[in-house]
Amino acid sequence: MIKLELPELPYSNDFLNPFMSKETLELHHGKHHLAYVTNGNKFIENQKIEDENLNELIINSYKDKNAPVFNNVTQHVNHLHFWEIMSNNPNGKIPSELENKIIEDFSSVENMKAEFINAGIGQFGSGWCWLVLDKNKKLMITKTSNAENPIIHNQIPLLGCDVWEHSYYVDFKNKRPDYLRSFIDNLVNWEKVS
Repeated sequence: MIKLELPELPYSNDFLNPFMSKETLELHHGKHHLAYVTNGNKFIENQKIEDENLNELIINSYKDKNAPVFNNVTQHVNHLHFWEIMSNNPNGKIPSELENKIIEDFSSVENMKAEFINAGIGQFGSGWCWLVLDKNKKLMITKTSNAENPIIHNQIPLLGCDVWEHSYYVDFKNKRPDYLRSFIDNLVNWEKVS
């Protein structure tokens, strides 16, 4: 039986300042992510789910319309990704292989960033915006509502940004566009994305 565990952050709670505050990380990681882990484990145990891995569990719970498991487990996986692809990296350099692929599929890095920001702005309510690799090996920008992860749409998530209000309200209030621009310009660990 799968057991979810809250990971340690790969950096201190104040490492992402001034782009993401210690208070935001403490609330987001220590409260919100922890709640997904706690609730996900409860639902997995109560339903005696025996899936072999997290991706299988996400896809099966999505197909079975098992919302309690899907929402909590997928949000856990989304956040594992989120913590890992962030760094205090203002104007970080994109590795050349990824940069070339971005230019091939979006014409420029700025076009990709603009599409990413617009996807996040355009996600009504809670959800995520993503840079994904589709089944044809093409980079795409997409958005998902609530807990959805691109794997349920047969896409590989490379870069995801949480646009639930708890991700940015402490630092940016209701200015989601400012949060998204700050994220894509200052917080992405492009080596991990690559």
